[in-house]
Amino acid sequence: MSQLLDIVTTAAILFSVATGLLLVFGVMKIINFAHGGFLTVGAYSALVVTKLGLNPWWSLLFAFVVGFGCGMVIERLVMRPLYSRPLDAILATWGLGIIIGQLITLGFGREVQFVQSPVTGAINFLGASYSQYRLILVFAALALAASLATLLDRTRLGLQTRAVIMNENLARALGINSGLVRFVTFSLGAALASLAGALITPLSSVDPSMGVPWLLNAFMLVLVSGVSLLSLAAACVVLGGAQVLVSIYGNPVLGGLTIVVLAALVLRFRPQGFASE
Repeated sequence: MSQLLDIVTTAAILFSVATGLLLVFGVMKIINFAHGGFLTVGAYSALVVTKLGLNPWWSLLFAFVVGFGCGMVIERLVMRPLYSRPLDAILATWGLGIIIGQLITLGFGREVQFVQSPVTGAINFLGASYSQYRLILVFAALALAASLATLLDRTRLGLQTRAVIMNENLARALGINSGLVRFVTFSLGAALASLAGALITPLSSVDPSMGVPWLLNAFMLVLVSGVSLLSLAAACVVLGGAQVLVSIYGNPVLGGLTIVVLAALVLRFRPQGFASE
């Protein structure tokens, strides 16, 4: 039972980390390599809340707001002039990730730090003693998926976003402001990455380069998922579950490479990945 819970909670964590990247990729057709930097921003937002002695739950709201604000500024000043040059935009996000890491180092130093967890201890769940916080992350991922699905399917902005995803030129012809959609999407993607950073920090340490390994796994998961939240969830369960099993029965180092290797194999034999044809 503990192994099953490890698989479920790992999938939930991976889903939360990758949703912001998936959203930006779906609308802007750009892999946002600054995603890891935004995740680190969220982690340090949680650290600030801890140092101020506030309730740890406030770190989630604080990280979301900080990430959204950073996304707004970067989209307006950096990304917007590069929409017609997608390769330059990808390189720009890579550079932004490095810059964000260096700025965090200047502000907080290179040392490893820790944040306060809002929930501690274990709970007896289905006959197994398991971390309460990891179980909470499953419900957080479900709430995040439901919120995004509602946003995309039930709101005017969501309908416009879906129109841009399917055919941006046609969406413009119908009077949809694709520039505004891109602005909101990039800002929301940054906010979701920052929120994910705040969610995962109680499970690990905080340092300026912590977002890099998460970025790599999120990148591969998005590649095999297309632009579908359901496909992303499936990829997180299958590949994340394989990572857990390899780490338990094999080697933790090999476990860290599992998602990258399996995603590459999936794309080799099934180019559309987990997305339906």
